[in-house]
Amino acid sequence: MQAISRRLGHQSLYPATSTASLKSIYPLYYVADHPRYGSTLAPKGVGHLVRKGTGGRSSVSGIIATVFGATGFLGRYLVQQLAKMGSQVLVPFRGSEDCHRHLKLMGDLGQIVPMKYDPRDENSIKAVMAKANVVINLIGREYETRNYSFEEANHGMADQLATIAKEHGGIMRYIQVSCLGASPSSASRMLRAKAAAEEAVLKELPEATVVRPAVMIGTEDRILNRWAHFVKKYSFLPLIGDGSTKIQPVYVVDVAAAIVAALKDDGSSMGKVYELGGPEIFTMHELAELMFDTIREWPRYVKVPFPIAKLLATPREVLLNKVPFPLPTPNIFNLDEINALTVDTLVSETALTFHDLGILPHKLKGYPVEFLISYRKGGPQFGSTVSERISPDSFP
Repeated sequence: MQAISRRLGHQSLYPATSTASLKSIYPLYYVADHPRYGSTLAPKGVGHLVRKGTGGRSSVSGIIATVFGATGFLGRYLVQQLAKMGSQVLVPFRGSEDCHRHLKLMGDLGQIVPMKYDPRDENSIKAVMAKANVVINLIGREYETRNYSFEEANHGMADQLATIAKEHGGIMRYIQVSCLGASPSSASRMLRAKAAAEEAVLKELPEATVVRPAVMIGTEDRILNRWAHFVKKYSFLPLIGDGSTKIQPVYVVDVAAAIVAALKDDGSSMGKVYELGGPEIFTMHELAELMFDTIREWPRYVKVPFPIAKLLATPREVLLNKVPFPLPTPNIFNLDEINALTVDTLVSETALTFHDLGILPHKLKGYPVEFLISYRKGGPQFGSTVSERISPDSFP
């Protein structure tokens, strides 16, 4: 009690701090009158930050990064790579306390900081961005829900984050993660929204870096896992069209490494757009063959022409906001993804790529798709086609 009374008595000796004095002490958080208000990003990136230690997770990299969308697929790999070099990562989340707990183990004590926020509340966004010097936006959604449309999730939020980062005045790097194939003329609403988000971000922050990853492959991916689960349940895989659409899938760890490489450079990546595709080009049929080969199942396909696939996917889009209950998440038959599959999605010849960031991407066959062995019948060493893999010379 004496300690509390002394503390209260000590505080009463001083008048309340005025707003003007707070502005002079903490100029970054009162940016309306600050000369940096409305400025663009620091021209030299984060290369000049004070660093301590050997570069491991217990070091200090000087980076305080707010990673929007950190609880998603790419987010966990990016947070891990940021944390292992000694960066502090602020993780905004809007779900339950369980959605971010796997991230806390990736950094040293106090380096991963979950912060509850509302993406529609500007003040909560400012709060999670207040002490950061780097902002990375991974927010995106490949299907609509009753609460968030394509335009709001992929464009509106990116525009809002860029505007707030510009007003912040202390953000040194801003990285916007888009999608390969983003174009205002795309048949996909998501890709059109991603293109609009890129334009909005670069309008607010011309020195922002835009990253366009291709379809990402990894343990929690949304393509091979869906296919393998469908095959195990129904013993066949629907191929949209004739399976001839070309894509350039990329290992998710390589995308996270590319973002960190862009963040650590001397500012040479600022204001540039990078297209990140894997070293190999697959047709949808060839990628499905790789999946069947890894899970050791007999390949069985049902080719679904585009008009029929669109017809099967349309009812959800029509009924989404007309029924009083939420509809199931689309897996194989997602109308927007079907529209995107009508054209090839490849890295353009003149684009900046992994090579320009000093990253050598992995080929898919091997470790990047090893997670699929969990779908093998009978265990990791078995499967329906295991008899084909045993050489007759091995028998006694």
